[in-house]
Amino acid sequence: MDRCALRHYDVVIVGGGIVGLTLASALRKSGLTLAVVEAQTPAQAASRPRAYAFSPTSAEIFQQLGLWDQVSPHLTHFQKVQLSDGDHPTVVTFEPKDLAPGLRRTEQTAVYYAAPHGALMAALQGSLESCETIDYLAPVQVEQIVYKEDGVHCALRQGDEIWTCITDVLVAADGARSPLRDQAGISTLGWPYWQSCITTVLETERPHDNIAYERFWPSGPFAILPLVDGRCQIVWTAPHGEAEALLQLPRDRFLTELQRRYGDHMGHLTMVQEPLRFPVKLMQSRCYVRPRLALVGDAAHGCHPVGGQGLNMGIRDAAALAAVLTQARDRGEDLGSLTVLRRYDRWRRWENWLVLAMTDFLNRSFSNQWRPLVGLRRFGIAVLQRLGFLRAIALRIMTGRFGRLPTIPNPERPNP
Repeated sequence: MDRCALRHYDVVIVGGGIVGLTLASALRKSGLTLAVVEAQTPAQAASRPRAYAFSPTSAEIFQQLGLWDQVSPHLTHFQKVQLSDGDHPTVVTFEPKDLAPGLRRTEQTAVYYAAPHGALMAALQGSLESCETIDYLAPVQVEQIVYKEDGVHCALRQGDEIWTCITDVLVAADGARSPLRDQAGISTLGWPYWQSCITTVLETERPHDNIAYERFWPSGPFAILPLVDGRCQIVWTAPHGEAEALLQLPRDRFLTELQRRYGDHMGHLTMVQEPLRFPVKLMQSRCYVRPRLALVGDAAHGCHPVGGQGLNMGIRDAAALAAVLTQARDRGEDLGSLTVLRRYDRWRRWENWLVLAMTDFLNRSFSNQWRPLVGLRRFGIAVLQRLGFLRAIALRIMTGRFGRLPTIPNPERPNP
């Protein structure tokens, strides 16, 4: 790219994480010109040592992107997901057959997946390498954003060099503390929880058999995500003070406390990654768009980690925005107009509200020892285990198979 000239793009995406790159990859065959602006080097952006709960709907989106064969070998395919109220013996088990009524294009062989960050990033970064219509600018900092009549003027810095580009649409994929959202004056709703989340990776004595667990303890949810290398990642939610005290324990005592919640079904546990802690909050932007600006992923919303919904919501955001922008291009519309961008807002904001409400309800109702509520939720788990159609409904919500499902634009594929 000639950085001495003023370059025009149809779309500029600020943030080269999984959600931002999913949007870029979804638009790579649209005919639109794009720039992805990422503050880190590609290697740094791909090196985050964690895995995500990855839904069948996200898997379908990656299949439409043509990336499924690349990422699938690196994913753990959950054959079962077991949900329980602490150590109470009643357990509800979700299996692939429970999701069958929601299938569209693919035969479902897993309830859910665990997806390593690096595997998703490698596939997405690779999909952009030979695309002549996309400039992947990294490491590059955003210096200034100015909204003008002819588009959004973006001053970008790489080292000591500064240059400017103009875009019809600016996409904020720049995280939960999004400077672009704040600069646009978009306020947020929500609240911090009384809990923090601890994550770490364990090596187990016995195999995990590709079974994931979500156990609800009074202090908060405790999830076990099996990984493809035979290890497991845990996502442990606890009140702030308790979480901080746990991290201050000697590692042998920390593992003892962890094993009490984990159980002994996989034998002895060995910690292979230092635990990390982060606070938990619910956040929803009052709107996802302004003239020439759209928010996606964590810049638009944030939820409790129960159910593993966060990344999957962002991937659906990216696919939906790609569909809206491609349709507007085909109609000859101004991509950055509110008329166009509000289609994305109406599509995704109400669906994300449903997910946010679900995660909040689950956390509050299970992190509670009021006896009538304890009895009611345990009765609900028993009913859910006995009635397959209720499990199917629950899975449709948990896996994003409700509302309007995005289809990745592809001029080589006829519309469904």
